[in-house]
Amino acid sequence: MKQLIQATVAILVVSSLLFYAADALSAGGGKSGKDTLTIFNWGEYIDPDLLKQFEKETGIHVIYETFDSNEAMMTKIQQGGTAYDIAVPSEYMIEKMKEENLLIPLDKTKIPNFKNIDPYFLDLPFDDDNKYSVPYFWGTVGIVYNPKLVGNLDFSSWEDLWDPSLKRKVFLVDGAREVIGMGLNSLGYSLNSLDDQELRKATDKLITLAPNVKAIIGDEITPLMVNNEATVALTWSGQAADMLSENEDLDFAVPEEGSNLWFDNMVIPKTSKNIDGAHAFINFMLKAESGAKNADYVGYSTPNIAAMKLMDKEVVSDKRFYPSEEQRKTLEVYKNLGPDYLGKYNELFLEFKMSIR
Repeated sequence: MKQLIQATVAILVVSSLLFYAADALSAGGGKSGKDTLTIFNWGEYIDPDLLKQFEKETGIHVIYETFDSNEAMMTKIQQGGTAYDIAVPSEYMIEKMKEENLLIPLDKTKIPNFKNIDPYFLDLPFDDDNKYSVPYFWGTVGIVYNPKLVGNLDFSSWEDLWDPSLKRKVFLVDGAREVIGMGLNSLGYSLNSLDDQELRKATDKLITLAPNVKAIIGDEITPLMVNNEATVALTWSGQAADMLSENEDLDFAVPEEGSNLWFDNMVIPKTSKNIDGAHAFINFMLKAESGAKNADYVGYSTPNIAAMKLMDKEVVSDKRFYPSEEQRKTLEVYKNLGPDYLGKYNELFLEFKMSIR
């Protein structure tokens, strides 16, 4: 009996050790260090061949994990279970991560290819002097549409969405900042407005759009537009580029009144256990060849001017996805509204949703 008990105890001990070892490895924490780099990025947002190339050039093994929202990304980094060395948040989330002391300042002496970034995309309000972040991809919010199905409308103005001919034909992305921002821009207001009267007027105007709204959805809009089952949609430029690549009949416009200019950025979280490797990866991704290869694969707009010189001229000259500096003057980067006004935007968005029948 004693031997049986000893054997049982031994099995339990070994099982426990194996369980905790497996748990640590699955969290990415078991392989962190100078020979490993753990990257946290959006899904399908990098050319896999570049990860293999980085591993071959540096000898650093890459663990690649993905997230589907900025909030999910930040929560996991806050929890600290995984030692992420690189993350790719959007601009407003960088402000929040700075406030929570979740980021490590960059050592630009270790990122000589930083010079390849277009100065236009540097030193923006969400990260002065790019102390913590390096631009990865950028884009706009606009309208994708099928010219064959919308008559003479070209969506050079937000007002076109209110045209009576579009009754139950307009799809909107499920985002408070995007939709309330559209309402604000249509009235000539800033999409970062903290003016209660402007927000009220924008919401009231959006409610008049309700008869034209077919649905408020997410990624499902892509196959609907590609298969000509949808006519017009508010969406991000990158998503629109994917649609246009599959259906040449579609077009994309950023209304003249103004819209959002968004950025996703590479940062080094405080969880990093390979800070030198993280800097090496950022520098690798900023090489002209890497930037061009990544942009060709992902389809989003690159801020890397050295990379653009290696890309198809027809792509980088397309002002729908690479708007000129003159066009960009009407675009705004989302600012961190603070918890009170973020809640207000969400409340107004919900009010608008409830007006759609």
